Amino acid sequence: MKELETSPSSAKNNQRPFPLGERTGDSLSYSFIVPVYNRPDEVRELLESLTTQTLQHFEVIIVEDGSSIPCKTVCDEYQYRLDIHYYNKENSGPGQTRNYGAERAKGDYLLILDSDVVLPEGYLKAVDDELRREPADAFGGPDRAHSSFTDTQKAISYSMTSFFTTGGIRGGKKKLDKFYPRSFNMGIRRDVYQKLGGFSRMRFGEDIDFSIRIFKAGYRCRLFPEAWVWHKRRTDFRKFYRQVYNSGIARINLYKKYPESLKIVHLLPMVFTVGVFFLLFLFLAGIAHTCYYSDPIQKSIGEAISLFSLLPLVLYSGIICIDAAMQNHSLKIGVLAIRAAFTQLMGYGLGFINAWWRRCVRGQDEFSAFQKNFYK
Repeated sequence: MKELETSPSSAKNNQRPFPLGERTGDSLSYSFIVPVYNRPDEVRELLESLTTQTLQHFEVIIVEDGSSIPCKTVCDEYQYRLDIHYYNKENSGPGQTRNYGAERAKGDYLLILDSDVVLPEGYLKAVDDELRREPADAFGGPDRAHSSFTDTQKAISYSMTSFFTTGGIRGGKKKLDKFYPRSFNMGIRRDVYQKLGGFSRMRFGEDIDFSIRIFKAGYRCRLFPEAWVWHKRRTDFRKFYRQVYNSGIARINLYKKYPESLKIVHLLPMVFTVGVFFLLFLFLAGIAHTCYYSDPIQKSIGEAISLFSLLPLVLYSGIICIDAAMQNHSLKIGVLAIRAAFTQLMGYGLGFINAWWRRCVRGQDEFSAFQKNFYK
């Protein structure tokens, strides 16, 4: 596999501001690993946020996953401000790209980030403080929406973090299941990473697969509430739908590998999706009943069916709208959050149902069932 590295060590007259190898006492060192695919502008924002970190014992490893729009020029701009290493390799998916970076890392801990995150200046200090307070083999943190995000991005961020959608499942303070780190904000001891062999070859859901293997190996994994990031996620609802649809597929793929990993909470989006379609069916049946009968009593029955079938959806939409509007101080975001919540839950639910049908009923393997989705 071909590779290209651009590192400050090869730059003439360069002085690394964050020398990873020059530590004192019991200080810990960190390696940020960021896989990138056609996102140079996002990489620039991430690197800029890394220059403001109050704790400075870290290196940055950027691995280009066969991008047609590389970020090498952006990385070159930061070679005198960060201990940065840039690699360019053939496309192999995010998991294998992280492994590629991990093989070249020198830090005590590997911090896995997505390229579409931005770090507050106290991020690394929060990680370091948590590890000194109570050691952990692996960990992760939550995400937030930045004030500069678009209204759509803020609505999507709300739907991915709210307790009224799947925020509890994903690992906020009010979680319904134990915390599984996600690859947008994940940390792990380098020796543990090496022992487990890093990420698998799954093209989607590979971070949950890794988290499951961390738990199964008996390592300790914790949520670091103060080590949060700003996460841009998707910029429009079409891309967001495709993301959550693939997440639903990935959940069944994980179930096929680890049957014990499927919990009741993972079924909720599917139940929600089936419930929505059932209520819409009742609504249409009520309208048909009203139109078919001329008797006033029968018409009233049809109208009542239509009204009560929509009531749960209206109430849920109202809860989402009010909560999102209050959190973001914007009624517009509250309204957009309704669409985001339904897109998230039903997209995930439909992907889950599709994967269940193909893999559990028809008995197809992951490759043949989802070649179009994951193995383009």
